[in-house]
Amino acid sequence: MLQYPEIDPVALSVGPLTIHWYGVTYLVAFLAGWWLAKYRARQTNSGWKPDEIGDIVFYIVLGVVVGGKLGSLLFYQWDSFSANPLMIFNWRTWVQGGMAFHGGFLGVLAAFWLYARHTGRTFFQVADFIAPAFPIGLGAGRIGNFINGELWGRATDVPWGMVFPHVDAQARHPNQLYQFFFEGIVLFILVWWFSSKPRPRMAVSGMFVLLYGIYRFMIEFVREPDGHLGFVAFDWATMGQLLSLPMILIGLTLLVLAYTRNNKA
Repeated sequence: MLQYPEIDPVALSVGPLTIHWYGVTYLVAFLAGWWLAKYRARQTNSGWKPDEIGDIVFYIVLGVVVGGKLGSLLFYQWDSFSANPLMIFNWRTWVQGGMAFHGGFLGVLAAFWLYARHTGRTFFQVADFIAPAFPIGLGAGRIGNFINGELWGRATDVPWGMVFPHVDAQARHPNQLYQFFFEGIVLFILVWWFSSKPRPRMAVSGMFVLLYGIYRFMIEFVREPDGHLGFVAFDWATMGQLLSLPMILIGLTLLVLAYTRNNKA
């Protein structure tokens, strides 16, 4: 049985300035994604220039922040939001609390669409190019969750079970580390490898969406459901699983369409 290390969530504090590790992990995520995208842009026949990457990263940052916060309100805080919709205009709403991946994902899709319109590309030209770099950001975010001691797993008797003293005295699945491994490392390796060879349009995006949906759906079986939501369907399905099912179906659909249509790689 392991013990949660009780990491101080504050990385640096100087006078009124406080920098949290969670913010640092987001910064690392965006910088790593930026570097990987620039690397892909330098590859032969990528169709992208390294100088363009800064612009798309800006769009993505806005999509992640706005979509992630709105997703948290709509998917996980609906009762509070529906009772007081004007809370969306309260600055505390934007600086306090967490963000939802599925909301951030929808925000990024909107960012892709806006950037594609601005540059004369198609949506999937942008999505297929960026998707292989995306898992690095997901992995960094899960490390931030672990440092914050949030999103812990369900009680378990496996040898690597971890006690989170701020939760209770039970050994629990270190869910954040599972997600870091599968959504960050494994997903990055598989999608990057898949994208290293010419693929029909939509295939890389489809592979990313499919694999993320599968990993998230499976890991939710050992993740503690949100206390204020519990199981939202069938007495076993969590909100994360309900939101991941459409991703699995959409990923499969994109792959089928990619390989049955005469799409240009």
